Amino acid sequence: MTLRVYNTLTRQKEPFETLTPGEVKMYVCGPTVYDKAHVGHAMSVLVFDMIRRYLEYKGYRVRHVMNYTDVDDKIIRRANELGEEPLALAERYIREFDQHLADLRVLPPAVRPRVTQEIDWIIKMVRGLEEKGYAYAVDGDVYFRVTQDEDYGKLSGRKLDEMMAGARIEVDERKEHPMDFALWKAAKPGEPAWPSPWGQGRPGWHIECSAMNLHHLGEQLDIHGGGADLIFPHHENEIAQSESYTGKPYVRYWLHNGMLQMAGEKMSKSLGNLVTIEAFLAAHEADVLRMMVLSSHYRSPLKFSDETIAQAEKALERLRGGMRPAHGQAAGAPEEVVAGLQAQAAAAKQGFEAAMDDDFNAAAALGHLFDLVRAINQARDAGATPAQLAPAQDTLQALTAVLGLDLTRQPDRDGHAEAAPFVDLLVEIRTDLRAAKQWALADKIRDRLAALGVILEDTPGGTLWRWK
Repeated sequence: MTLRVYNTLTRQKEPFETLTPGEVKMYVCGPTVYDKAHVGHAMSVLVFDMIRRYLEYKGYRVRHVMNYTDVDDKIIRRANELGEEPLALAERYIREFDQHLADLRVLPPAVRPRVTQEIDWIIKMVRGLEEKGYAYAVDGDVYFRVTQDEDYGKLSGRKLDEMMAGARIEVDERKEHPMDFALWKAAKPGEPAWPSPWGQGRPGWHIECSAMNLHHLGEQLDIHGGGADLIFPHHENEIAQSESYTGKPYVRYWLHNGMLQMAGEKMSKSLGNLVTIEAFLAAHEADVLRMMVLSSHYRSPLKFSDETIAQAEKALERLRGGMRPAHGQAAGAPEEVVAGLQAQAAAAKQGFEAAMDDDFNAAAALGHLFDLVRAINQARDAGATPAQLAPAQDTLQALTAVLGLDLTRQPDRDGHAEAAPFVDLLVEIRTDLRAAKQWALADKIRDRLAALGVILEDTPGGTLWRWK
């Protein structure tokens, strides 16, 4: 099946065809580093990690670039509040976000450019737009002329008059049009600044991504990704300035993830309704957050709540259940059971790929993996040996790895991994009690273990246990 992706620009699913066969140039907007990152940032990172992993599974060579905005109005304001140098503040949060990427087992981007390291490319691009008549300078500021771009608004589907009616526009009588946006900002006292043809100043927000793409990926991209909240004005302005500068189509496929919501509102620092990545990972393992993201289509809003966290934990446990070993005294499952398991593994792989080829529908792909887990568990209960389970379990493990999940990892339950030998001993004692028909004592051990988060499973081959 041909991979098809939903393109925000055309508002439809399209066959995926890259600029260079077998190669994907993918840029994803990273965070503005002025405070601790929240799980909404992690959602976007995990979505595009999943997309990258599947593209590589399909055989593509992916050059993935993710930027850091390390100079910005928000960074300067935050630094002033804390009495800290803006660039030092940004550096601290960049190091923290890099650690989050590692903790979440996100494949590292090929390049992680920063605005402060791209100033020469930004100035080059702003000068080029000015020379072409798309930009103009006023008192050290440089603005992009939106009226000069005939198809401005094509990504968001808005017209200029509609934008003005629905936007909160900062009044600046120096601008030729209210929607003209800043490419370069004149320096203010105490702010980071760099020399330029227009005097000391710093880049506007939108120009940075265009310049980084030009530097690290070239004039045209296969995929540009980010949250749906970036469609307008950020990505709209990126298109305008990049295509005006190069004269070429900027991006083939615009992909946008839905927003993480808490109590029906987008999670954001400005609303104060956020949960930091640090806080989440202190209470839950990384794969729980990944499972939450995978359990909903990436373009849909995702509700963040105790309920969705619990559902993700349960789903992850179900998948890991498929990797449990054969029963200790397994004598072998009937031939028809083994044949059915093999058929289910093949069907799961086919269904998984069909779902992912349909605009990276990870939620549907997981459904096929749960079907495979059910078949594995049924075969185990029918007495399947390790050798009989292995091909299906290998398939399960390989396909979940495409989604970035690790079924071999067992979480350390509040640091109690050392309790495992004692649980083994209690399970052994309970087995002896059951053999002696001392049911009340056997049940007491089972119930007390359950209260501590240990689930017992009595099988024909003996009692197995796992953490809840």
